[in-house]
Amino acid sequence: MKKIKVFFLIIALSLTSWLSYGFGDSYFELSKNLDIFSTLFKELNTYYVDETEPGQLMKTAIDGMLQSLDPYTNYIPESKIEDFRFMTTGQYGGIGALIHKDGENIVISEPYEGFPANKSGLKAGDIIIKVDGKEVQGKTTSEISEYLKGQPGTSFNIEVQSPTLNSKKIETKAVTRENIKINDVPYYGMLNEQVGYIKLVGFTQTASTEFIDAFKDLRDKQGMKELVFDLRGNGGGLLIEAVNIVNVFIPKGKKVVETRGKRKEWDAVYLTTHEPLDTEIPVIVLVDESSASASEIVSGTLQDYDRAVIIGKQTFGKGLVQQTRPLSYNSQLKVTVAKYYIPSGRCIQRIDYSHKNKNGDAVDVPDSLIKKFKTIKSKREVLDGKGIKPDILTEESRISQLTSILIRKYYIFNFATQYALKHPEISSAKTFKLSDSDYQTFVDYLADKDISYTTKSEQLLEELKKTAQKEKYYEGVEEEYTALEEKINKDKSEDLQKFKDEISNILENEIVSRYYFQNGRIEQSLATDIDIKEAINNLSDRNKHNSILAGTFTSENE
Repeated sequence: MKKIKVFFLIIALSLTSWLSYGFGDSYFELSKNLDIFSTLFKELNTYYVDETEPGQLMKTAIDGMLQSLDPYTNYIPESKIEDFRFMTTGQYGGIGALIHKDGENIVISEPYEGFPANKSGLKAGDIIIKVDGKEVQGKTTSEISEYLKGQPGTSFNIEVQSPTLNSKKIETKAVTRENIKINDVPYYGMLNEQVGYIKLVGFTQTASTEFIDAFKDLRDKQGMKELVFDLRGNGGGLLIEAVNIVNVFIPKGKKVVETRGKRKEWDAVYLTTHEPLDTEIPVIVLVDESSASASEIVSGTLQDYDRAVIIGKQTFGKGLVQQTRPLSYNSQLKVTVAKYYIPSGRCIQRIDYSHKNKNGDAVDVPDSLIKKFKTIKSKREVLDGKGIKPDILTEESRISQLTSILIRKYYIFNFATQYALKHPEISSAKTFKLSDSDYQTFVDYLADKDISYTTKSEQLLEELKKTAQKEKYYEGVEEEYTALEEKINKDKSEDLQKFKDEISNILENEIVSRYYFQNGRIEQSLATDIDIKEAINNLSDRNKHNSILAGTFTSENE
């Protein structure tokens, strides 16, 4: 009880200070509701039948309150500060490896090249048995991740079961944690003699530096004349890094983004501050549904200035800006403070969190409220409220249900592990291909595996059967139903051959990662990437590229 009284004294002192900050007409409402909350909290802790945890109750209340706003406004307790710091800096103390759970096993998915896991001999496919003497059986990947992270320079032993061709032996590896920095540019290179390629996966504090270094190397040393800039899957990060990257292509003194919030302190205009590296090189920017926030500032600004052709899928549509505010006991609040507007004047925020439906769910900005804007140079029509719409939309690439099962059950992952054990080396990441006999070996490997799945056709057929039985029609069509069911099952049995190309591509990518790590993964995937093919085709047809930027391109031009 004494702890609870102290707890409320702290709350009371904090609220007195906080309310004095000045809220004008809303002061009484804030004061009244905080008083209600504190008295409710006190009565609950005093009279609830079981013992309560004041800290946990408060955390639940905070989470519930913030959940009513938007998903980007979050409470960050002291225990999660390191995870938050990783999001902004890309740095953490650890071993540099991805892990996953396969059944009851915690498995090394992919060690990062040149980091402690890789240096100590840990390989993809190794099953973790103990970390510093602690058993991992029954633990979650999050719990094991916490074991593996720690202060750089600290060492520990990890016991792993390393699969071999003939046995599964347990080995003990000594690992020393390091400061792990995930590169924002994991790969760059030449797609052909003319076209350079840069992949950017984040916007941490080093994003623009890494991008500029890659750009200069491609242009000045490798002969790049055109650029494909890949922002697919990039969920964003620091706004200023987006501004710096736009500055590579846009002259000094040009507006990149403007932020507007409830408080004037969050109103700001961000201009390019340096002389650009190249205002002439043709640029393609690749985006998809996971390109968000800073990625949309870069792609949207380059589109607004008619500086780059955007190719891919409609982007996520996050036009909100967050800042962190310090709280008591080393905790923080990440809070949405403003919306951002790109040079044409549009805000591309897709979901309206201020007006929720009767179920309490946020919904997309309705089409009736979508506004039209014009690009700066060519006066092309662009829209707000829907993310960034590419100048060239590419087809959705969906994998089959069979392939999804093979990935989800780690059959492709585990086969790649066995393949790497049997083959000490392979050809380069760019040229590696599975032979027909290799693929047949994979098919044989699956012979005793559960790869059952239900197709959409089977689901509809089962629904038809239930409806027909209910309406007393089934007996009259049972023979035809059975024949159709057998035909679908027969076709499913042939799916490993039907989807051979799709499965082979994913198998090859997983195998390549065993030898060439993440760099190899990206390089290998470029050869079959439909967005890359569209980008190269666009750059090879300069008339089409220029007419898109000029706003004069129509389908009849092709």
